[in-house]
Amino acid sequence: MAIKGLGMDAVELSRIEKIVAEPKSFLEKVLTPKELEKYHTLPFKRKVEFLAGRFAAKEAYAKALGTGIGQHISFQDIEVLNDATGKPVLVCERYSNQTWISITHTSHDAYAVVVLESN
Repeated sequence: MAIKGLGMDAVELSRIEKIVAEPKSFLEKVLTPKELEKYHTLPFKRKVEFLAGRFAAKEAYAKALGTGIGQHISFQDIEVLNDATGKPVLVCERYSNQTWISITHTSHDAYAVVVLESN
């Protein structure tokens, strides 16, 4: 295995908590339809953690690619789902690298780390 890229991001839950209480535009910008479907089933506290974790994961992925979110990749290009055991799985149709992801939360922050393997 050769590592092609590594990205990490941290998000304050208090920032996301304010966003969750506001109109949906940020949600629809960051979350894909499948992620939104899951988001709407969660209680408020889990919504905050879920959105913060997905935001951090997508930012970390873009950093691992070396592009950042913007011209070459958008939040909608990246989807973070869960496998049968609950493990997060990152899917991006634009890039086909093997991706390893970890998302964690504290009472104040959400963190995500992404490792990309070269093909």
